[in-house]
Amino acid sequence: MAIRRSHAILLGLAVALATAASVVTAAYRSDLDAAQERITQGSEIARTPCGPIEYASVGQGPAVLLVHGAGGGIDQTAPFAQEIAARGFRVVTLSRFGYLRTPLPPDASPAAQADAHACLLDALGIARAAVIGVSAGGPSSMQFAVRHAQRCTALVLLVPLAWAPQPAQRLTPPPLAARWMFETAIRSDFLYWAAARAWPTLVLESILATPRGVLERADAGEKARIAWMMLQPLPLSERQAGLRNDVGIAVSLGRYDLERIAAPTLVISARDDSYGTYASSLYTAQHIAGARFLGLSEGGHLWVGHHREVMSEIVSFLSTSAR
Repeated sequence: MAIRRSHAILLGLAVALATAASVVTAAYRSDLDAAQERITQGSEIARTPCGPIEYASVGQGPAVLLVHGAGGGIDQTAPFAQEIAARGFRVVTLSRFGYLRTPLPPDASPAAQADAHACLLDALGIARAAVIGVSAGGPSSMQFAVRHAQRCTALVLLVPLAWAPQPAQRLTPPPLAARWMFETAIRSDFLYWAAARAWPTLVLESILATPRGVLERADAGEKARIAWMMLQPLPLSERQAGLRNDVGIAVSLGRYDLERIAAPTLVISARDDSYGTYASSLYTAQHIAGARFLGLSEGGHLWVGHHREVMSEIVSFLSTSAR
């Protein structure tokens, strides 16, 4: 009798585990299929002297080039582009080197990427444009303003990867969990997805560099925006080359010739961005002539709770500087 009872318990556990595995697999496939569909719609390939570049264009008006951050591609900046385009601008988004359908060339430095930005504008017949560099899109955006100064009508740096005299002090979740996210989970579609679904605060505080408290205090709209950003890097398998390149750029980043940037410039960051962009953003703004610095008291790397304010500031700045 005891043996039969043990067999029944084991069978029940096996059925429960199989059912749970089936549910998890179905949920994973559903989210990954949605991600695959998202990255295969609405973009084109420009054949340029700098190589093929994936891009999309939305809206009418003065041109704005929107440059995504790490883990991105045209999908990461698409919602942002729609918001800016609705205010009277033509917004061009792209996939940087190694992301989605833009290959990684032998020289994938920020300077080479800046030249590729110019190649894309040439292909689209755009003589001059404002540039918005978000996070790891900051280095190539700054290089564009230096190397192609006559073509840059304005420069916006939003929580940018930038150099500062003192290394950034990054706050992290428990070291082992954070290390697992950056060294293991970020390399796997399934592991990243599982973390985002089962332990979203870990993803928020590590990969998205945003304190959980600011999200807990945010309104429903902001929570929905961050929930979308949480899964946006999927499929990571289509972004690995770009991610590795961005890591290499981040660890070897040097000081740019900020004094040569002549375009009107707006730099935005939040004090509690745990990637440490506040100090480097302030330093950058202080060394670009006439630059304006908007420092948020909180909001993390995704400026949570301040999206409307940030959008308003950027659109107002572009309206007076980029036309």
